[in-house]
Amino acid sequence: MATVALAITDGMLHLELSLACEVFGADVTHIVDPWYDFWLCGPSAVRVDRFRVQPDHGLDHLARADTVIVPGWADTDCDPPADLVDAVRTAHEAGARVASLCTGAFILAAAGLLDGKRATTHWAHTAELARRRPKVTVDPDVLYVDNGSVLTSAGKAAAMDLCLHLVRLDHGASVANKIARRLVVPPHRDGGQAQFIATPVPEPGTHPLADLFPWILERLDEPLTVEDLAGQARMSSRHLGRHFKQLTGTTPLQWLHTQRIRHAQELLETTDDTIDAIATATGMGTATTLRRHFARTVGVPPDSYRRTFRVQPRPGSVQARGLQPDGLLPAQ
Repeated sequence: MATVALAITDGMLHLELSLACEVFGADVTHIVDPWYDFWLCGPSAVRVDRFRVQPDHGLDHLARADTVIVPGWADTDCDPPADLVDAVRTAHEAGARVASLCTGAFILAAAGLLDGKRATTHWAHTAELARRRPKVTVDPDVLYVDNGSVLTSAGKAAAMDLCLHLVRLDHGASVANKIARRLVVPPHRDGGQAQFIATPVPEPGTHPLADLFPWILERLDEPLTVEDLAGQARMSSRHLGRHFKQLTGTTPLQWLHTQRIRHAQELLETTDDTIDAIATATGMGTATTLRRHFARTVGVPPDSYRRTFRVQPRPGSVQARGLQPDGLLPAQ
């Protein structure tokens, strides 16, 4: 069983901390078994907003974890605690995958883990992070960045997107989608999407596109065009594009492409269908087309992906992490 350690200290933001606990610390063995062994690591009892949290272990335990999560940190105007920074750096040097949520990126930056890398944080703090850490390439426009062994997310809901991305890398798309459904959150927001999205997922009946998304997902095997989608939504193609950008941060065809790739991942994990059959079921047409787009988006060919997730790697292992090429944003 792989271990996920949450690095905590006084002044952590409770929402990002709670999200990580809910994703990695909940008992979901009815969905997948084994799940993660989850630790809270910090110096004695720590204060998180108005709450006090009792860690399971000291910060030295971070070096024994496979994955270390650093939640958002409230006081970004000050240098983060030296003992926390040192413990996170030591854990990474020991081989841990390290991920920050929201302003936790300031702690990773202080540890030197973001030097020479692309990173993100909450959009309201990206300019400050870039000013204080000039060796870091700060991207203010994405939900999260995956550099392989070091990952960073934007704020609030984007923290959940990164947590689910880690689950997808370790356990596959099917398990990640089940965890997302359990939490009643969208499973398909990729890292390259824009941070500032007014309404990421519309409630049924609350938006002109609310009924279009399920209609598309039921027809992924069909050769859908922007004109088809606009006709179903009863609006012009230009109007459709504006609504899609507002809701998803991407274009209709980019969103459709992502859904087809995710559906292909699930079919590869859960069925014995041939690559040709999966290409047909996902609207890719031919096995050649599916292989090209799948490898470009996921980072490995469909056959390799199937072998990886049919024989489950240990979560957090090099094999599991290898599905995301170093330094790349998850493609849309």
